[in-house]
Amino acid sequence: MKNIRPISEKEKNSLPSSVIVDLPMPFIDERGLIQPLVDIEMRSSVLIISKAGSVRANHYHKTDWHYCYVLSGELKYYYRTHGTNELTKEINIKEGQMFFTPPMVEHAMVFTEKTHFLTWGRNSRLQEVYEADVCRISPINP
Repeated sequence: MKNIRPISEKEKNSLPSSVIVDLPMPFIDERGLIQPLVDIEMRSSVLIISKAGSVRANHYHKTDWHYCYVLSGELKYYYRTHGTNELTKEINIKEGQMFFTPPMVEHAMVFTEKTHFLTWGRNSRLQEVYEADVCRISPINP
C-alpha cells in the first residue's frame, strides 16, 4: 500500500528500547506547565477511550509503532516479540505514563478501569492503511 513506507534500520535503532518511555523535563513557569510528549515524525494521533474490563489489540504491526500516553485510568499491557517463543510479559500502566510498542511486537491491553489515552503512530490511521499493516493474533492476555 502506498501509504505504508518501509521501516529502515536507522529508524528501528532510534526507537525506545523499553515499554515505559521516560518523559523529558517539563517547561514550568508562572502560567503552568508544558510537558513534551512525542517529537518525531508520525502520521496519526488519536484519542482512545476504553471501558473498564475491555480488551484491545491482540495483534502486531508490520511497520507501525505507537506511543501511548495515559490521560486517566489504568491498564495491564501484555507483549512479546512476534515469531519467538518468549513468554508474554505484563506491565501495569498508570495515569501520566507513556508507553511504546514497536513494530513486530504482539501486544494486548486490558483496562482495569475506564481509561482515556492518546496514541501517536508512525502510519496513517485511515482504516485501509491500518488494516494493511496489522496482523491479528490469538489472545495473549489471560
